Amino acid sequence: MAETTVAEVMAELVALEDPRVRAVNERHGDDHGVNLTKLRAVAKRLKTQQDLALELWATEDTAARLLALLICRPKAFARDELDAMVRERGTPKVHDWFVNYVVKKNPHVEELRTAWLADADPVVASAGWALTADRVVKKPEGLDLAGLLDVVEAEMGDAPERLQWAMNTCLAQIGIQHPEHRARAVEIGERLEVLKDYPTPPNCTSPYAPAWITEMVRRQAAP
Repeated sequence: MAETTVAEVMAELVALEDPRVRAVNERHGDDHGVNLTKLRAVAKRLKTQQDLALELWATEDTAARLLALLICRPKAFARDELDAMVRERGTPKVHDWFVNYVVKKNPHVEELRTAWLADADPVVASAGWALTADRVVKKPEGLDLAGLLDVVEAEMGDAPERLQWAMNTCLAQIGIQHPEHRARAVEIGERLEVLKDYPTPPNCTSPYAPAWITEMVRRQAAP
């Protein structure tokens, strides 16, 4: 069976382009028009192909990069490769999938988390905070939660949007998962008012940390 080429995949992605999907995505900063369910179906058919994934990533096309993240082998990337990839200016969806689908499954995740957390580039730092929020939930042992709250308190209010979102997620998760820090997390959120007025659809939880914390704690306590 002949190997699928980048040209063939790119032609397929072009054929899947939908102007209505693009219009919705562009409102969220994502410059592609491929329905993600259809993109995942392509990935399922291609299965894992690390070399093809690297070639698709190199195109710098957003839909191609999203597909690359679905068919790559996360553990195959060296630390420096991931560090270079996070510094490329991708769209929010590419950044989110890169952190969640690749970095979290890579053996260098903790080393990268600590390095990125202190990085001067706000997009890189946002990846560090996203990984930290994940660890707050899954493996908080060894984290300085009070120290993280100190940084959030000092820096989240003036942080660029993508970094602010990641710091806010970490703040909320500390409040949700760790009762001993809950009151302070809520107080920080109330004082900074980050995402307080964010439009939230009915039956969805607000990203405003005090509301998010309160709702999730309520659910945990529900019978």
